[in-house]
Amino acid sequence: MAALKTLLFTVLVPGTVAGLVPYLLIRAGAGGAAPLGAARWLGLAPILAGVVIYLRSAWDFVVAGHGTPAPIDPPHYLVARGFYRFSRNPMYVAVFAVLLGEAVALESAVLVAYALVVGGAFHLFVVFYEEPSLRRLFGGSYEEYCARVPRWLKLGR
Repeated sequence: MAALKTLLFTVLVPGTVAGLVPYLLIRAGAGGAAPLGAARWLGLAPILAGVVIYLRSAWDFVVAGHGTPAPIDPPHYLVARGFYRFSRNPMYVAVFAVLLGEAVALESAVLVAYALVVGGAFHLFVVFYEEPSLRRLFGGSYEEYCARVPRWLKLGR
């Protein structure tokens, strides 16, 4: 059941943020960047990486955490495997990567601005809602996890 709920959440939330809204912005004629030519194909790399990271991280929520990415049905166990070894928030990083990739691939300054706004919203949500909730839910194990893994990205060892 958690897998079905995760699929539904993925379509509704990240699907809207990284799919529907960018589509509507581009459809409305909100481009505005200098043409990149063949370099626009470089945008496919962060899109593909973001999709892979999101799907694996959502899978870990279902399998290891026995929950979903939805705040109303969070994992019952702290997930610290897979991409969660490098970031406490790989799903947000993944969606942000997809948005930046779309901005490059579609040569859209408006999508860059949108990605930055979404990234800021992610940061505020994580700092003011998710982290306090996880501290209450998982206590010391979450504190230890926070000491080991950065909020956004772990680069290098």
